[in-house]
Amino acid sequence: MEDDHGMIPMGNPEDLEVPEDPPEVLDVRGGPPEGPPTVKERNAVQQEVSRLFDVLAPERAAHRMGAKTNEIDRHRTPRGCVLQAAAGAVSVSWFPDSAQGADLGELQVVAWRGTVSRPGSSRRASGAEVEEQMVLRPADSPRGGMVWRAMDGTTFSTDSLAAHCETLLERWTKVTDVE
Repeated sequence: MEDDHGMIPMGNPEDLEVPEDPPEVLDVRGGPPEGPPTVKERNAVQQEVSRLFDVLAPERAAHRMGAKTNEIDRHRTPRGCVLQAAAGAVSVSWFPDSAQGADLGELQVVAWRGTVSRPGSSRRASGAEVEEQMVLRPADSPRGGMVWRAMDGTTFSTDSLAAHCETLLERWTKVTDVE
């Protein structure tokens, strides 16, 4: 009879609190732990991450005549993107797990108030404050495919997560100055 940390508790057996129905342990793929993810699973997740970044901040944005180019600056990095509006930003970052790890990784979505400095930029902003933060992990969808599951249990498809990021950014495109 070990506790959560693998330790044998001291005292009488009557003193122990044993849960009647221990919660089912699920891994990030939505099922019971089966060991490390396969290469196929890692590649599928990486494709979804790339697809999300392509929707939010395409590597080569098409410039159209008459289009507003200053409303939102979209910056792409190998592991994420920053969508900068006049008064705030949304950053999306992917943190893959190690090849030997049991997880596939996590996606971090952060809504910022102010200007976010990009890594490697010589122009530093006055600073930005975190307004909202969400950490998501890849999981299998009951309907097949993959979804992003937030820590609170909310799930997003890649397309609905991109739409959610755009919605977070909308509040900063309507503001003309930072408070």
